[in-house]
Amino acid sequence: MSNVHGISMDVERVDEMVFMEFKAIGTLTHSDYEKITPLIEDALVDVEQPIVNVYVDGTDFEGWQLQAAWDDLKLGLKHGKKFNKVAFYGNTRWQEVMSKMGSWFVSGEFRYFEEPLDALSWLRE
Repeated sequence: MSNVHGISMDVERVDEMVFMEFKAIGTLTHSDYEKITPLIEDALVDVEQPIVNVYVDGTDFEGWQLQAAWDDLKLGLKHGKKFNKVAFYGNTRWQEVMSKMGSWFVSGEFRYFEEPLDALSWLRE
C-alpha cells in the first residue's frame, strides 16, 4: 500500500445544477475529509434545490482509514438527499460492492462503471 493519498475535486455549477468530479487516491484519511468537506459545503451553500451529479474516479482508490470512513458516512447522511446521480468509475470487485452500499445514502441513483465514458454519458442523460 502506498503512502500517497488524497481527494481532488472539481465543481461546475449552473443555477441549480451542480456537477462534482472527484479523484480518490490511496487510502483516504480524516485530514483528506477535513480538506474536501468545506469545498463540498461551499459548492452547495446558496442553492435552494440543488440537483447534484457526481463523477468519482476510484481507479487509484484503496479504501479509508476508520475515521475517514466515518467522515464519508457523515457527508452522505448530511447531503445524500441532494444527489441526483453518482457514477463511480472503478476497477475492482470490492469497489463495485461498495458502490451498491453507497446507494443506501443517496436519494438518487448510484451506479458503478468500468469505463469512464460510460459513466460520464450516463450522468449527462
